[in-house]
Amino acid sequence: MKRSEINAVIKRFEKLLADHCFEIPPFCKFTPEEWQEKGHEYDEIRDNMLGWDVTDYGMGDYAHLGLALITIRNGNVHDPKYTKTYAEKIIMCDPGQVSPMHFHWNKMEDLINRGGGDICFSLYNANEDESLDEVNDVEVVTDGYRRMVKAGTKIILKPGDSISLYPYKYHEFIIPEDSESVLIGEVSMCNDDNTDNRFLNPLGRFPTIEEDEPPYRLLCNEYPPAKD
Repeated sequence: MKRSEINAVIKRFEKLLADHCFEIPPFCKFTPEEWQEKGHEYDEIRDNMLGWDVTDYGMGDYAHLGLALITIRNGNVHDPKYTKTYAEKIIMCDPGQVSPMHFHWNKMEDLINRGGGDICFSLYNANEDESLDEVNDVEVVTDGYRRMVKAGTKIILKPGDSISLYPYKYHEFIIPEDSESVLIGEVSMCNDDNTDNRFLNPLGRFPTIEEDEPPYRLLCNEYPPAKD
């Protein structure tokens, strides 16, 4: 992705958040220059990859295969000094964008439509070999309502609706083309995007960036070392 594209996505995300009266933490407003001056008092943000995250999954087609997120809080399954057992994200997804089919080996999460358009989910079980189970029915839980549906059944979340996603539950969602951008909340167990995403088709996680202009905000994998 070009840096100019990432900058534009973040600015649109900020506007969507403002439109829905969703306030974000102070560290999300730090400039790249301010990050250069931050010491070890901000290590929790660096170590747990809190903050902005814009991805095209390494495919170079953000408009159709992409997502913009902010990790607001998170623990760390690899570092016992961080004792939080939970995480929270806020996500922007645009009409026509898809979050591709994947599951998590460890993380359980709820995804919530916080406002905007509809979200269309497709759910499948994973087979023992981690392939897609297109035969067996899938247990679905939306806002405490539990039922069985056929594999691949479309589940629509309207604003205010949520869905619970358990480990080894393949899921994909798309925002319909005739909808509008959606603000999506995620409440989950600790999040580790480096080791806990099993995409059905292999994909990258963070974009390769072409630096065509200075960054507006640093992404969560770009923070400089702490200033001593």
